[in-house]
Parts: sequence; C-alpha cells; structure tokens
Amino acid sequence: MQPSKPVLLLLLTLSLSVAGSAQKQDIKDSLLKRVAGASRDSSLIPVLLSLQEQYFNKNNDSALYYLTQAEQLILKTGASNWLHKCYHGFVRVYHAEENYPVALQYNLKMLEAAKAAKDPFKEAFSYRTLFNVYHNLRMNDSAVKYAFQSLKMTEELKDTFNLATNYGNLCWLYMDLNQFKKAIEYGIKGVEAGEKYRDTTGWLIALNNLSICYHRTGENLVAIPHLEKQLELGKLFNRRRSVERALVNLATCYFHLTNVKGLGEITAIMNSELDANPTSDSRILSYRELVNGYNQLLQGNLDPAESFFKKSVQAALEDSIIDNLQTAYSLLAMVNAAQKDFKASIFYNDQWDKINMLSHEKELSEYGIELEKMYETKKMEGQLQMQQTIIRQKSRMSILLLVGIALLVLLIILAFRNFRHRQQLHISRINQLEQEKQLSATEAVLKGEEQERTRLAKDLHDGLGGMLSGIKYSFQTMKGNLIMTSENQQTFERSLDMLDSSIREMRRVAHNLMPDVLVHYGLDAAIKDYTTELNNSGIIKVVYQSMGMENKKIEQSLALGVYRVVQELLNNVVKHAGATEVLVQLFAENDKLVVNVEDNGKGMDAAQLEKTGGMGWKNIRLRAGLLNGSTDIQSEPGKGTSVNLEFILK
Repeated sequence: MQPSKPVLLLLLTLSLSVAGSAQKQDIKDSLLKRVAGASRDSSLIPVLLSLQEQYFNKNNDSALYYLTQAEQLILKTGASNWLHKCYHGFVRVYHAEENYPVALQYNLKMLEAAKAAKDPFKEAFSYRTLFNVYHNLRMNDSAVKYAFQSLKMTEELKDTFNLATNYGNLCWLYMDLNQFKKAIEYGIKGVEAGEKYRDTTGWLIALNNLSICYHRTGENLVAIPHLEKQLELGKLFNRRRSVERALVNLATCYFHLTNVKGLGEITAIMNSELDANPTSDSRILSYRELVNGYNQLLQGNLDPAESFFKKSVQAALEDSIIDNLQTAYSLLAMVNAAQKDFKASIFYNDQWDKINMLSHEKELSEYGIELEKMYETKKMEGQLQMQQTIIRQKSRMSILLLVGIALLVLLIILAFRNFRHRQQLHISRINQLEQEKQLSATEAVLKGEEQERTRLAKDLHDGLGGMLSGIKYSFQTMKGNLIMTSENQQTFERSLDMLDSSIREMRRVAHNLMPDVLVHYGLDAAIKDYTTELNNSGIIKVVYQSMGMENKKIEQSLALGVYRVVQELLNNVVKHAGATEVLVQLFAENDKLVVNVEDNGKGMDAAQLEKTGGMGWKNIRLRAGLLNGSTDIQSEPGKGTSVNLEFILK
C-alpha cells in the first residue's frame, strides 16, 4: 500500500481565528475581582466579554459561562449594542468545539443583531462567518451563497481590509469542491488584494489556500514561493499559526519533490521555531514529528524515521487527528516493510485500513444527500445504460458466482461486527454496573461518615461539654469555700484555665465535625465563618467572596458536601501549596452553584495530578461526583493553582 498524501493544514478565516499569545494571569485576576465587586448593570457587560476571551480555548466551559451571563445582562438592560460581539463569542467557542449546528444558531442571531443595528460592516462580517460554519457543515450550496453575499457587500462598502479574506475563503471553498481552476483564480485575487491593501490576515489566508491548491494539483514547485512568502509575513507580523502551517506545508512539498536538501533546511527551521515558541497544539506537534520523519526517510535513515512517525501517532491519538494518523500509519507500514518486519508492516496497514474505513463512513454519511442532488437525471440514465451494457457482456454464471461470494463475505463481516458490537456492549454494561456498585458503596461510606460526625459532635457538645462545664462550675463554687496557700491558689487557677482551654478545644472539634452555622444559617455563612477562623489563625491570608447567595436555598446534603470539599481544598493549600494567600469564591446563578479556590503557591503539574493525585484530591473528585458536580484544575509550576467546581442546583 502506498502512503497517503499528507493533508496540508487550512488557515481559518479572520472571523473565527484567535491570536496565539497567552494572556497574563494578573489580567484574569483583575477581571475576576471587577466581576465580584461590580453591580449588575450594563457597565459589567464589557468586563464579562473580556473575561470570556481570557478563558477561550483554555477553559471553554468558563468562557460559555461568562458569555451566558453577558447575554442575560444585555437582554435585561437593553444594551443591544453589545449583542453582535456577544453572539460572535458564542460562535467562536462552539466552532472551536466543532459543534457546528449550535454555532450556526448563534451565527444567525449575530446576523439579526447586525441587521437590527443597521451596521453593514457587521452584517458583512456575519456573512463571512456564516460561510465558514456552512462550509464545515458540508452545506456547500449555502456556503457558496453567503461567500458571494459577503464578497458583494465587501466590494460595495469598499472594505479593502476584508477583500483578501473573502477571496481566500472562496479559494478554500472551490478547492473542497475539486474545482481547482476557480479555486486558483480566487486565490490569486486574494494574494493580489492582500498585497495591494496590506491586509496581513487576508494575504496570509490567500497565500496558504492558494499554495494548497497548487500542491493538490501536483504543482509543488509553484506552491513553494507562495509558502515562502507566507513564512516571511508570518514571522514579520508574529503570526505563529501562519508560520507553523507554512513550515509544515513547505516540508510536505519538498517531501513530494524528494528534495533532500530543501526538506532538511525546512526541518531545521521548524525545529528551531517550535523550540523557541513552544505550542500545545497537538496537530502541530504531530506534524512536527511527521516532518522530522520525512527528513530521515529521504536520507535513508529508517530507524530514526520510524521513531518520529511513532511519536506523530502518539500526538495525533491525543486529539483523534484522523489525517495525521492515516499518514503516519501509512508511512510506518512502508518503513517496516523496507526493514523486512512484515508483521509490523501488516499491523500498521490494518490500522490505516480501520481509520480509512471510519473516514469513508463519515464522508458517506455527510455527503450522501448532497451527492444525490449533484447527479443529474441524464447522467444517471447514461450510467445505468453503461452498466446494463457491461452486465450483458458477462455470463450469468459469473454474475451469480460473484454476487454469491460478495454476499457470503458481507454476511461474515456483518456477523463478526455484530458479535464484536455485542461483546463490547456486554463489557461496557459490566463496567457500568461495577462503577455504579462502587459509587453506591462509596456514597454509603460517606453518608455513614457524616452521620458518625454528627453523632460525635452532638455527644461532645451535649455530653462531654455539659460535664466539663459542670465540673468548671463546681470548681468555681469550691474556690470560695477553700482556704489555700498562695502556691495552691496559683495551681488551682491554672487548672481552671486548662479546663477552660479544654472546653474551647472540645467545642472547636465539635464545630468542625458538624458546624452549627451550616445547619442554622446555610452554606455561605458556614464557609465565611470557616475562612474567617482560618484567616484569624495567621497561618495564611484568606479572601472570601460570594455572589448570588442571598436567600438561596441549598439542599442540606449538597451544602454539607460542598463545605467538606472547601475544607479539603483549603487544607491542601495550607499543607502542600506553600502559598501566602488564597481566594475562595462562591457563586449561585440560576440552577448552578460554582466554587472557585485559587492560591498563589508553588503550583504543580495538573496533568500529573489527574493521574497520581493523593487521597485529598481523590476525595474531592469523589465527593463532587457523588453530588453530580464537575471539577477542573488549572495549575503550572510556579504559577499557583486554581480549582473550579460546578454543581447543579435542584
């Protein structure tokens, strides 16, 4: 089997792309403080929208949370001038999550907001994003319609800044429709417009898409100058995504041209760039390993090439990047065949076949309806006549034999797939039952633990506490009736002081076991009381903030569980974080309760914590899971730790 051609990366349009540099933590902290202390009026809207941008592509759930708050506030205050930007935020998040149907809904809302505001620039912008969403939904008729609608408005408005972007989008669209002549025509227009009007973004889009057209038509030598220009502009204007894609595409072209020197130079540049500007994009990381493998393969170094291709597979598997997996498996099969390790070669061929089958099934399901519309009646009749002519030329026995063999193979495949499917369902059901059993047992243990805590707290407070108070009263009564030396008097006074300390310690223990404040005044008061006590101890500075908790009724079991989680988190901060300050936030919004604990400690590797976390973290995850809550931890060495928990209020 020949290796499949590596699929080159596409540059998205300006409306759905994001600059690559990370924002500083202090900006996010400043925005969070402004949200916590701001009144619920229109002045809070830009703060919420800025905050969602900080979370975009880092924690999209939080981005959606602040977007939802902004939308509600816009509708409540009538600040419709913010609607277009707010809906665009939703489109970006759902597009990044590849949830294109929901992205389409918000894109249509964005278009209506632009029309209501009578802003033609925003309207043209909305048409550009609509093209993008429809294109990803494989609704090419609508994609073409809105691409030309956007181009028409852009030309009428003389919006030269976005003209190159429109042409670049049309190049991309016609390339996907395999109409390469039109694709190249619009790509050239985009490059010319970008250069003429100095529209960096549109220029880069057009260069990228035009070079891909030339590559797909086998004109790699023509593609290379455009990619070199893209690389030059990307470096000049610090567009990291364009730089990375230009390097990958250049390497692919040199590989297909079997240009050892050119590929070696580009590989060295790519390694240097990514070492100087590390990225977490698993697609780029996977391509980096592929490019290094290409370089070793053209030099005849099979073992290093195999190692790089395996690394590419690992990176691609993390985010299920199908095109990279297909390419890497195909090349691994070829390398192992050259090494005469035919067992490994067959294994990688099988992996390629599996992915290829899944890919074709997906394509068929996406394109089925569209393909039916594409074929005209006359062409279908002509194909039928051609098939009938071929059939008449064959003998009936051959046809029956072929059909019989095909049916037999199909039945065997279907039976095997059905057996595997049933087996997987059975295993999945067993695992589910085991998990449910473990959860039930754990929940029973936790409930028993809370009941025992309550009993012990009551016994300590009502039983032992009453006895100690009685003893103290008796001692105080005896004091007036005893004649003691000054030395005995001091000993007696110290004993009374020790008895007072014992009573206070007993009450503190009973309070920790089952705080009365939680039972009588609710979760907000209990956490505030606990953090105040910890703050007064001088061990660490604790800042507590709450929002929306006024008159909020929270079920006792949920309140107790959340209180225990906060206790455990603060205990972890004091013991392990090495922090001087910790922020505790409690928010209630509609049917959701949010807890956030952030410290300025030494931080940790969050990914490693998920795999090998201690009992404290496991208890937190377990309690949150039993309360139908979700947990998210953000931490890096030297940058502190932020733990976010969300619970659904019944």
